[in-house]
Amino acid sequence: MTPATGAVGPIEFPTILGPLAPRPRPVAQRFCLSHESTYCVIRVIPAARRGLGMKQLALDIGLAAGPTLAGFFAGPNEPAVRHLRLWIGDARTSTLHSPVPTYLWGESGSGKTHLLEAVRSALREQGASVGWLHPGLSEPPDFDEQWSAVLLDDVHLYTAVQQHAAFNWFVNAQSLQRGVVAAGAVPPADLPLREDLRTRLGWGHVFHLQVLNEPERRAVLRQAADSRGVMLTDEVLDYMLHRFSRDLGNLMELLVQLDGYALQTQRAITIPLIRAMLENE
Repeated sequence: MTPATGAVGPIEFPTILGPLAPRPRPVAQRFCLSHESTYCVIRVIPAARRGLGMKQLALDIGLAAGPTLAGFFAGPNEPAVRHLRLWIGDARTSTLHSPVPTYLWGESGSGKTHLLEAVRSALREQGASVGWLHPGLSEPPDFDEQWSAVLLDDVHLYTAVQQHAAFNWFVNAQSLQRGVVAAGAVPPADLPLREDLRTRLGWGHVFHLQVLNEPERRAVLRQAADSRGVMLTDEVLDYMLHRFSRDLGNLMELLVQLDGYALQTQRAITIPLIRAMLENE
């Protein structure tokens, strides 16, 4: 057995042998959903104890780390990703974030929230504080002059109260030469928002994010599975891509669930295993 140490203390990992687990498992695996999610896990496999035999127990340990631009499969969205990289700049070179607003739009699964969260993480790494407004924040705070940027997610879902706050944040950010990056499901002209906010969101850089096509989603899933030490056959990939949502975030979450279920049941990931997991939910 190989010992591993970390914030959760020493953990021992068994070597998994046999046809059900033909590949060696890493002692600890960290995995972040690459689109539309902030959830990361470390998957660990504790040694057998107290008569449990070699049954595998999957432990998901949430981490604070979120999406990054480097972890985003750009594909047809490379112009938007390149723009955000340049906009973020580097605090060590005193690069100033442009006050010209940026608006990202596209359907669910295109990566809007991932990119906004990646921008927030990058700015925080530079020591900056950021204002973040999303539909789940029913009582938005007042604008903070310490913010270096304002990020507005899912603006098409904002209530009247949130629209008022977003407009206030936008005006204050612009007057102080702070950046604004926003995201929504439709083009600026089609946003169901108050006119003064809608026009401001549309006057800067606007990027239409495209959902990845099937070959691109297949490549991302394959890469994610390989990074976890998981073997996915072409048949399983076809089933996942054709029977489930094409939202890449949902597909990545499905992969995480399948890996955990396969470890718990000591079975390879097959179509029957996917069906069994769904039946047991």
